Amino acid sequence: MVLGAGVVGTASAWYLAQAGHEVSVVERQAVAGNETSYANGGQISVSHAEPWANPHVFGNLLKWLGREDAPLLWRWRADPAQLAWGARFLFECLPARTRRNMAAIVSLSLYSRSRLQALRAELGLDYDHLERGILHIYTDPREFEMASQAAALMREFGLDRHTVDAARCLELEPALGDARHLLVGGDYTASDESGDAHKFTRALAERAQEAGVCFHYGCSIERLLVSGQQIVGVDTVSAEGVRQTLQADAYVVALGSYSPHLLRPLGIGLPVYPAKGYSATLTLADGTTAPTVSLTDDERKIVFSRLGNRLRVAGTAEFNGYNLDLNPVRSQALLDGARRLFPRLEILGEPEYWCGLRPATPSNVPNIGRRRYSNLWLNTGHGTLGWTMACGSGAALADLISGRRAEPEFPFIGC
Repeated sequence: MVLGAGVVGTASAWYLAQAGHEVSVVERQAVAGNETSYANGGQISVSHAEPWANPHVFGNLLKWLGREDAPLLWRWRADPAQLAWGARFLFECLPARTRRNMAAIVSLSLYSRSRLQALRAELGLDYDHLERGILHIYTDPREFEMASQAAALMREFGLDRHTVDAARCLELEPALGDARHLLVGGDYTASDESGDAHKFTRALAERAQEAGVCFHYGCSIERLLVSGQQIVGVDTVSAEGVRQTLQADAYVVALGSYSPHLLRPLGIGLPVYPAKGYSATLTLADGTTAPTVSLTDDERKIVFSRLGNRLRVAGTAEFNGYNLDLNPVRSQALLDGARRLFPRLEILGEPEYWCGLRPATPSNVPNIGRRRYSNLWLNTGHGTLGWTMACGSGAALADLISGRRAEPEFPFIGC
C-alpha cells in the first residue's frame, strides 16, 4: 500500500506493480498529482544537484535578510521541528558534507532521468516534455565563478554540466536577446529535460490503474496501526466521512511534507520540513518571444519551463510551516523576474498563481528505504527535485521491497 499519489507515490506504485506486487494507493485528493506535483517548475534538473546547504549560502542569506521577495525566506516560528531542521542545515553547509550530498543527489538524479526516459518510450506518455536541456544564467560575476566550480565538481560525478559564456547563452536561447546586457555567463546541461509533472502523474496513474493498481481517491489517512514490529493497517476517512481500516503486507509512506505527521506517533523522527514554493503559469500569445530551453535565473532562483503554449515560472522557498496562503509579493516577484528577462513577453489572460509545500531535508538528500518496522518503507523528502528523482526513487524502492539489489546503492536515507 502506497500512501500518497503525488509524482513520487505514483511512480512507486507503478514500479511496484511492474515488479509483480499487488498494489493499492491511498490519496486524499480526487486525482493523482494534485498537491506538490500540481504546478512545480517543470524541470528534470540533474543540474540542480548542488544542495541549498553549502558553504556559499551564508552570504546570500545575509543579502536576502528582511526582504519579503527574497529567494529564500525564513519565517521564525515557535516550532521545535523548524529549529532542529535549521540547526542541521547549518551542519550540512560544511564543505565535506556538501560534496557528499551533491554526489548522492547527482547519482540518484542521473538514474532517475534514465528511468523516466525509458518509461516515456515504453508507455508513450504525453506531458508537454521537451528535451532541449537546462540553461542556468548568471548576472553576478562572483556567483558565476562559484557556479563554474560547482559545475566542475558535477562533471566529476558524471553530469554533463558545462560552463558557457554570455554569447553561447544567447545562441542556446535567442529569447534572451533583450536581456543580453544582464548576462555574464551560464552553464548548460544538454541532457536535462522539462515537462509538466501534473500531466505526467495523472497519465502514469491511469496506466497504473490499467495495470491493476487500485487507487483510493478522496481518502484521508488518520493513523498507522502497529502490532509488535509491524504495521498492520491504516485508519482512513473518506470525503463523505466513512471510516475504514485498510490493510496490506507492506506500506510505503510517500506523503511529502506531511510524512513526519504520520510517523511521529510511532516514534520515528523524520528530518523533513515544508519549503513553500511558488509558481505562475502564463498562457502565451501566438508568436510572442518566449523561451523553449528551460532556464534558471540564478540570481533570483527562478526557473522557466515551456509547457506547450504555457510558460511555467517558478521558484523561491518560504519556510513558514504548513501555511499555504499565497503571498502576493512573492507571487509578483515571479512575474517581475519574467518581465526582466523577457520584456516583450505577451500573455493571454491573468497568470495562474500557485504554491505548494516541497518536502525538504537539511541535506537535500531524500529518505528512501526501510524504517524501524519490518514492513514500513519511506520515499519522501525530495525537496525541489521530486519531479527529477521520482522515477529513480520509485524504481529503486520497488527493487528493495522485492529483495533485489537497487541501483544506485540503497537504502538512501537522507538527513
